[in-house]
Amino acid sequence: MEQEIEKCVELLQAGKVILYPTDTVWGIGCDATNEEAVQRIYQIKQRPEKKSMIILLDSFERLPYYVEHIPLIAWDLVPQISRPTTIIYETARNLPERLIHSDGTIAIRVVQQDFCRRLIKMLGHPIVSTSANLAGQPTPQVFEQIAPEVIQQMDYVVPVQYATSVDYKPSRLIKFVDDYNFTIIRD
Repeated sequence: MEQEIEKCVELLQAGKVILYPTDTVWGIGCDATNEEAVQRIYQIKQRPEKKSMIILLDSFERLPYYVEHIPLIAWDLVPQISRPTTIIYETARNLPERLIHSDGTIAIRVVQQDFCRRLIKMLGHPIVSTSANLAGQPTPQVFEQIAPEVIQQMDYVVPVQYATSVDYKPSRLIKFVDDYNFTIIRD
């Protein structure tokens, strides 16, 4: 696995776009701090730029670098989450403008899947994660459902053996309302 991760890190550092397994469904990803690579994902997916994408982090401790204000409840809640959960935070920072929603929010998930977590850690930056489909099409649950026209546009496809998710659906999505409350947008 280490060699595969090193190969992916080299590609991501070079601004490439990969198809990779996450803790939920397969994702199209790039170094989230590389604006040109982020733009390429929008083009591949034919996704409107006003629709922001999520980013993945390897640990909660790295969150303050990308979110200016972390709600107080997050410090207790996030480290205890066992199910893949993407959280929308206010006051995004240190990310390309295209990734940040027009209201200043950013959707972030701290991953626990081994391959994905180790990849992000070795890269040293968050990774964009968006479902492996064209905009408006159904989200593929497993690799075999990914359309060939999506696969063909990738610079690299991680071998299927590294997909260890047991939850083949998009993550739960929540948004903090204030320092002590949140709403569930998608369960």
